[in-house]
Amino acid sequence: MPSAQESPEGGEEDILHYEEVEDGPVSPMDLSELLKEGTKESHDRAENTQFVKDFLKGRIKKELFKLATVALYFTYSALEEEMDRNKDSPVFAPLYFPVELHRREALAKDLKYFYGEDWKEKIQCSEATQQYVDRIHHVGQHEPELLVAHAYTRYMGDLSGGQVLKKVAQRALKLPSTEEGIQFYVFDNISNAQQFKQLYRARMNALDLDKNTKERIVEEANKAFRFNMQVFDELDKIGRSLPEEAQDGGFPVHDGKGDIRKCPYYADKLGTAGPGCPFHAAVGLARQPLVQLVLAACMAVAAGAAAWYLL
Repeated sequence: MPSAQESPEGGEEDILHYEEVEDGPVSPMDLSELLKEGTKESHDRAENTQFVKDFLKGRIKKELFKLATVALYFTYSALEEEMDRNKDSPVFAPLYFPVELHRREALAKDLKYFYGEDWKEKIQCSEATQQYVDRIHHVGQHEPELLVAHAYTRYMGDLSGGQVLKKVAQRALKLPSTEEGIQFYVFDNISNAQQFKQLYRARMNALDLDKNTKERIVEEANKAFRFNMQVFDELDKIGRSLPEEAQDGGFPVHDGKGDIRKCPYYADKLGTAGPGCPFHAAVGLARQPLVQLVLAACMAVAAGAAAWYLL
């Protein structure tokens, strides 16, 4: 799942890769290394799903974000129920951090913000999410050692790239600066995410597991990624059926009511805006090469000033 590794362009590449910085020497047979290497391909496929790519670009509709939050609520409810069930099991107990990691209550707060006091009556588990939930319950009840894979896939991502998605969602959806609606991404009881991830990986590596069990955990982690991608694909299909919304910093989008030709944005796209339309004139001017060069230079200067200020 998401990580904080950002590209020079601002974080739209490798967003799903975890930061893998270890405190000491790493063995190729350490579970953390096996998971890192064994899930690379799944990482790549997940980060290239349309839902994730649109999200990173700030093209996330509020209704779709709400549905994604619903999916997370059902997923984490199942995961944390099974973690509670296995909190004393030697194959999982060292990774039991309910105070630091559990997300169910945070997601409940987000759903209350989006849906109101009666949010439980307004949500339902989707088909793709239910398949994910069923698998988590099966693992927790019959193969608890594989629960490590699901915890690793979810929580390590939340502490990494999830923090990037938090900022994207807050900006794109114009959510309050007080973090309502994005409590899922807020870990109040972890003061240093990088140090905690190092501790978590060290605990994973210390689990008394044979080679076959470790391989099964890697296989299960890849299954977890597939379940997540199925949820992403489901959300993407739903998103295509939702009406367009105005995005922060973008042009207003026609709501589908009335004559579309009277909307300056669409009139320009259709080539029907009159010469006296200021929107049409501005867009036409912005398309001139010289103007684009000047605008690019101005933006470069502004970026340099901002960088200098932050130093």
